[in-house]
Amino acid sequence: MIRVGIVGGTGYTGVELLRLLAPRDEVEVVTVTSRAAAGRRVDAEFPSLRGACELAFVPPEEAPLSDCDVVFFATPNGTAMQQAPALLDAGVRVVDVSADFRLRDAGEWAHWYGMEHACPERLAEVAYGLPEVHREAIAAAQLVANPGCYPTAVLLGLLPLVEAGIVDPRRLIASAVSGASGAGRRERADLLLAESSDSTRAYAAAGHRHQPEIRQGLDLAAGVPVGLTFVPHLVPQVRGIHATLFAELNTDVDVQSLFERRYADEPFVDVLPPGSHPQTRSVRGANTCRLAVHRPDSDAARVVVLAVIDNLVKGAAGQAIQNMNLMCGLPETRGLSCIGVLP
Repeated sequence: MIRVGIVGGTGYTGVELLRLLAPRDEVEVVTVTSRAAAGRRVDAEFPSLRGACELAFVPPEEAPLSDCDVVFFATPNGTAMQQAPALLDAGVRVVDVSADFRLRDAGEWAHWYGMEHACPERLAEVAYGLPEVHREAIAAAQLVANPGCYPTAVLLGLLPLVEAGIVDPRRLIASAVSGASGAGRRERADLLLAESSDSTRAYAAAGHRHQPEIRQGLDLAAGVPVGLTFVPHLVPQVRGIHATLFAELNTDVDVQSLFERRYADEPFVDVLPPGSHPQTRSVRGANTCRLAVHRPDSDAARVVVLAVIDNLVKGAAGQAIQNMNLMCGLPETRGLSCIGVLP
């Protein structure tokens, strides 16, 4: 039995972790923390979990986290780096779904997240939790940094091109849209229904904190520093990320076959047939990234990749559980064979 703790259980990632873990016989969620909801039953906060979770939220300092085999941090940025080191010293495996351990450079992390990193000495031991690239490192790791939702979609869409060295690494473009749940479960005026419905807007066009994370992954794949333009957008839907990615080819190659070969053995990446246009609703609730590759007739040197994921599953909780499975020596797909929900 794998004993699991969830730190920060009142957000969308926390409840998604509980939804995916609750049916599993070999996993027991033993504690879920929240300061604001301490003492309140989890299924009172989230009625969808009635009959599946009988726990009550407890403050982090009262939770038996050091007795767990795996602890997930589904917390705001800046929390895991304070609490994780003690758990690591106690032998607990940690999957951080926040951004605290995603960047290898503590100075760059401080620049983008506005605070000094609390344990920069731990960054060298972190495995970046994108299984399609770092599967062996994840399996051997005690601390895994779960990728961000935008980086997951963009990296999976661009990596085959960059790894093969067939595109100009200085001229990569990613335009991506996300549903409102990507901003988390907190009160914000710009996320009110009356503010966000019937409207689409770009944000952080001059620089988004996920950009250095994406660039870090692409730099590693390319072997040289890449040039990346990344612009995120908010769209009036709850779940889903759709990334439209552009690159300039430096050779004539069958990119469809390239993608099919690269992801042939990946259980959670689906390369669609030529001419396809994936929709976010096809992956709603599923731990799947769907990709489509296009060569525009008007510009034979350009390739366009379309990538869709559920930002709360493959972009957060589902991928975190995929990483837990690898860390615990379980089949990678265990508990994650969910089919997308329609309509």
